[in-house]
Amino acid sequence: MSSAAAGEKPTAAGWVTEHVSSQVGRTFVVTGANSGLGLETARALGTLGARVVMTARDRQRGEQAVELLRTEQPEGRFELLELDLADLDSVRRFAAGLDDFDVLINNAGVMAPPRGQTAQGHELQFGVNHLGHFALTGLVLDKLLRGRDPRVVTVTSGLHKRGRIHFDDLHGEHGYSRTKYYAQSKLANVVFALELNKRLRANGVPLKSVLAHPGYSATNLQSSGPTGVGKLLMKVTTRVLAQEAAMGALPQLYAATGSDVEGGQFYGPDGRGESRGFPTLVEPLEAARDRELAKRLWDISEELTGVKIPLLP
Repeated sequence: MSSAAAGEKPTAAGWVTEHVSSQVGRTFVVTGANSGLGLETARALGTLGARVVMTARDRQRGEQAVELLRTEQPEGRFELLELDLADLDSVRRFAAGLDDFDVLINNAGVMAPPRGQTAQGHELQFGVNHLGHFALTGLVLDKLLRGRDPRVVTVTSGLHKRGRIHFDDLHGEHGYSRTKYYAQSKLANVVFALELNKRLRANGVPLKSVLAHPGYSATNLQSSGPTGVGKLLMKVTTRVLAQEAAMGALPQLYAATGSDVEGGQFYGPDGRGESRGFPTLVEPLEAARDRELAKRLWDISEELTGVKIPLLP
């Protein structure tokens, strides 16, 4: 996956045209698609001819995003469905209303908010970023398996490498830190996606579980969660250091569509520190491959969501 010929500076759109083939006839579900990485992913998929089911927690914002893409791409096939990953009842309703499809992109997330809870009482970041997507993946597994080259793409962060699963205080009731629990949720994404891949292979299920992270990309994620001085600092560093959201979306776009993608792979930016650049294969935190950790997280995720994924370890 070369980024460009020597001396050239390709655009994100040019990279997509060069590296990704037509997706006509395929349906993608993109969570959190009303802005940022999700919107850019939906936009690119639309140009490739895909049908894109975009999800949003806020219907008005979701409708605005769909209208924007339909204006840009009059022939595009964009649809909106409401989904609140902070409410497992909403996840169940959403999953029940889906038709068969080909690719699930678990993109939505929250970052570094004050401590909050989901509708079911789970710490907000762990609940939205991990538990909501864990439940959604399990609930739509049968619909994905009827798709063409089916995949689950789980979007994480380079900050997963700073994470630890706090089984003794999973919901931050006794020692909450915004960044610590964000890192926990992102590590949980990685552990889950790798374990899902192992179980799919062990059970002979023809579905690919793939990971992606966007590096440091300019989205509203950095401003919607942090508050006070943290929000101001994030705003400044994002303006100076971050790449555009269209670039940040490329790793998950490639994970979802690349013809040479295999289950268990992890895509991120090819620049220094994996903070920016074009997609390349990257490595997760080594601890994320720990099978005992993965089994423990899987079991507690099933318990907390009430969703049993029928795959033997």
